[in-house]
Amino acid sequence: MPISVLWFRRDLRLGDNPALVTALEAGGDGVVPLFVLDPRLWDAAPPPRRAYLAGSLRDLSRRLGATGLHVVAGDPAREVVGVARRVGAASVHVAGDHTPYGRRRDTRVSDALGEHGVALVRTGSPYAVAPGRVTRRDGGRYQVFTPYYAAWLEHGWRAPARDPYDAAWVSPGPPTVEVPDAEVPYGLALPVPGEVAARRRWDEFVADGLGDYATERDLPGDDRTSRMSVHLRWGEIHPRTLLAGLGRGPGSEAYRRELAFREFYADVLDQRPDSAWDPWVPAFASMAYDTPAGDLEAWKEGRTGIPVVDAGMRQLLAQGWMHNRVRMIVASFLVKDLHLAWQHGARHFAEHLVDFDLASNQHNWQWVAGCGTDAAPYFRVFNPVTQAKKFDRDGTYVRRWVPELADVSTRWVHEPWLLPDPPASYPPPLVDHAEERREALRRYEEIR
Repeated sequence: MPISVLWFRRDLRLGDNPALVTALEAGGDGVVPLFVLDPRLWDAAPPPRRAYLAGSLRDLSRRLGATGLHVVAGDPAREVVGVARRVGAASVHVAGDHTPYGRRRDTRVSDALGEHGVALVRTGSPYAVAPGRVTRRDGGRYQVFTPYYAAWLEHGWRAPARDPYDAAWVSPGPPTVEVPDAEVPYGLALPVPGEVAARRRWDEFVADGLGDYATERDLPGDDRTSRMSVHLRWGEIHPRTLLAGLGRGPGSEAYRRELAFREFYADVLDQRPDSAWDPWVPAFASMAYDTPAGDLEAWKEGRTGIPVVDAGMRQLLAQGWMHNRVRMIVASFLVKDLHLAWQHGARHFAEHLVDFDLASNQHNWQWVAGCGTDAAPYFRVFNPVTQAKKFDRDGTYVRRWVPELADVSTRWVHEPWLLPDPPASYPPPLVDHAEERREALRRYEEIR
């Protein structure tokens, strides 16, 4: 029987990996575990993401035993074909990629393999339900989350794939490169990468955090979130594995809904690849935005003078991650208080988030900016002080990330500028929220 090739991409795991199961069935004489360092992706990846990916690849390579992960560098259309021909493979197996670049790349690789009689076999995807599978009764695609969610639940998903206890790994010879040893940026604390860490984190969350998730997930000071986004981003665990661990109750329902949002935005991007950088609602292309200057830099560095905004931006720089509620607050502040285009914020998040996912990042930014799939969200202008008082009531989150305010009382910690003698080391607010809210709505009226 022939050898097959399993080309890992956003599925850096062995458990619940449908493409691996298919590769094992096709490769009776063994499977080559391949990863391609694609310059289009690797060179463009910012240091935080590159460092995490390198750690995840090393973890996967260790789990493959003595064979290890076969790593090559270069254009996938050339490198994948080269490995397949070297071992005489009849098929190369992948999980489907629904990103704009991934789809173009896979078409090129499939065509190149086809010239040599080798099939590119797509099995599964990074989603419980792949983009395009959930459709309306008339065959159209959903553009609003609530009906999508109902249809997604009705569609359902398969149980997790079996673990590959009988995998026979094959090496095609010395790799062209070693698993990269990317340096972690100074001061950045990354989570432990890899499938084992993902499984451990999930089990801990199910045991200790899931029950309270519905009521506690919006509180950044306590941080009762699962922190699974980075593991999902790199495919160190599959969403079906998470769904299989959910039961009934408010916590499970809230978490299931969050997983569905991730799949909805993947479906939205699959419908309109241009929406990665263009507004979903075309009218917003003519929205009047300010030209970035020092205000953008102050936002990036966490020195806007608005404590909860600064806390979130500093957490991003320190951890490559930010609490989801705070992501919404800082995004609203950029777009509707500073009047800067959402693309500036989306680009900054892409540079620093270790869990950066194109579909989720871009369309969550569009949701906040009011130009996305939500019906009429531009009127939703987050008041950062009100949000902070509601979700960080005692100021724990702000004090953790803004040490200049560590000694400020709870009464004033979210509005230190109201103190008779504000902390000299902390800047005054860049803007007055009430005034900028009125200005944001005025600009919206211009494009209605």
